[in-house]
Amino acid sequence: MDLAIGGRTALVFGGSRGMGRSCAQQLSMEGVHVTIAARTRETLAQAAAEISAQTRVPVRFVVADISTPAGRDAALAACPAPDLLINNADGPKPGDFRDWTRDDWQQALDALMLGPIEMIRRTVDGMVERRFGRIVNIVSRSVKSPQAELGLSNGARSGLVGFVAGLARQTVRHNVTINNLLPGVFATDAQRRHIRGMLEPAGKSFDQLWQERGSNNPAGRYGQPEELGALCAFICSAHAGYITGQSLMIDGGGYPGTF
Repeated sequence: MDLAIGGRTALVFGGSRGMGRSCAQQLSMEGVHVTIAARTRETLAQAAAEISAQTRVPVRFVVADISTPAGRDAALAACPAPDLLINNADGPKPGDFRDWTRDDWQQALDALMLGPIEMIRRTVDGMVERRFGRIVNIVSRSVKSPQAELGLSNGARSGLVGFVAGLARQTVRHNVTINNLLPGVFATDAQRRHIRGMLEPAGKSFDQLWQERGSNNPAGRYGQPEELGALCAFICSAHAGYITGQSLMIDGGGYPGTF
């Protein structure tokens, strides 16, 4: 299928690794001019070079942290008027809410809610004027199936999803859609960090927990980042203009509900 987005511009946060990189790669394969943003120059440069070589479409990169004003400014200086915006950031480490301070909560909100909302605020009107825009927030299944140890993520990501639910109904008549992708367990560095944060003395080893989390999923495995990248590319496509305000699960059937 021709997604009919060749020649568009995209700004992809967290685009140097994992699911963000897979989104950037899939969009580049469709002929999109992609700028990837993240906090580490070395991994950004490597990802940009590798994706460019594979897709034969130049990929730019910018060192930028979505949680800070300076980071958001840097990203928009590198890609001032994106047609496609992918908001994506690492989640906080697992833990017990009794141990979290106000600063912990503020950091989670800046990365997972307020930063993405600011990026939407600064790009959506340009999309409306151009009569085309796709905003995709990579969040987590935890907004529908909360995990006790992920309270920071549960709360901050749910705030973003709640905000988007209202705005998405205002922009869709201008061919600007806003949707959320809710990944479950994926074979990424973020998942490895999550499991390491759950290790306890005299408890199960990392390898045991890793194997169990994958095999216990109804699909019997972890998701692959490329699978989410492909879904993201379709949601960004010219064919997806009637899909907005949705939170799309991609979790191998891990969420047990009917709705």
